[in-house]
Amino acid sequence: MQTFLHGRDMIGDLDFSKEEVETVLDVAFDLKRKRALNEPHAYLRDKVLAMLFFFSSTRTRGSFEAGMAQLGGHGAFIESKSTQISHGDTPKEIGEIFGRYYDGIAIRHVDWGIGNGYLNAVAKASRVPVLNMQCDIYHPFQCLADLMTIVEKKGRDLRRKKMVVSWAYAASYQKPMSVPQSLILQMPRFGMDVVLAHPPEFRLMPDIMEQAREQARKFGAGFEVTDDMEAAFKDADIVYAKSWGAMVHTQDTEEGARIIKKYPHWITDERKMALAKPDAIYMHPLPADRNIEVTDGVMDGPQSVVYDEAENRMHAQKAVMALVMG
Repeated sequence: MQTFLHGRDMIGDLDFSKEEVETVLDVAFDLKRKRALNEPHAYLRDKVLAMLFFFSSTRTRGSFEAGMAQLGGHGAFIESKSTQISHGDTPKEIGEIFGRYYDGIAIRHVDWGIGNGYLNAVAKASRVPVLNMQCDIYHPFQCLADLMTIVEKKGRDLRRKKMVVSWAYAASYQKPMSVPQSLILQMPRFGMDVVLAHPPEFRLMPDIMEQAREQARKFGAGFEVTDDMEAAFKDADIVYAKSWGAMVHTQDTEEGARIIKKYPHWITDERKMALAKPDAIYMHPLPADRNIEVTDGVMDGPQSVVYDEAENRMHAQKAVMALVMG
């Protein structure tokens, strides 16, 4: 167990070593137990977290806000358009000033080509930890919650477990690719054999792919890519299928929308889930486009763990906040 994480940022998934992630999981499980037993755990009494949102949220805002309250502190919800950012407050100002008002700064900024740079610029100017509530490249807290959920359902020894990270059809909008990118970076470190499935136009960022291959080599895990959703699902232990945009292929939103419409058959349905192992779990970070991205039968079925996964956002985030802000 790593015992000194005070003051650390969490912006990218590889910012914490595997051992540090294991420490986060240990603390998260302890905090989940305390919550279940109604044991007080006010480790961040009188601490305040700035929660700056450039992009709307359900689970992220709710879980950070509730988590800070349970830790004895306060989460201050700040919508970017309610600030002076559009009138001249630069990332340097936000880092310098919020770093003096608050004990931590959490930011969600998913604009393609902008979000991650913004977080890093704030972190450079801030004297307090900066936490990534999702950017255009990474979604580390979602990934920690996912890992926690997999451990709960499949045990601590995840070596040789087959995890499918698949693209899925969605008609709503070009969603960020941060979730699949975080998954392929983090999960090979825990011995899972990751299969990434997507149509040709929905490839992930080349440098993230190379880092994922490096993590798989380092930890002796498998990592492969396919454009066949059904082949990917075969004998899977974990199915994680969600939509993301074709931003690497094209930054034209209209062309991206046209490309998405080519693949409505990339839906997670009962027939595809039957290709996975009988005890396979279905995961999704939510919100999902029901009966477009995934059928009701899968989403609400016995293999779905989406609500446990959503709950674990709070516990995993509380663990990181307690460790870095305490």
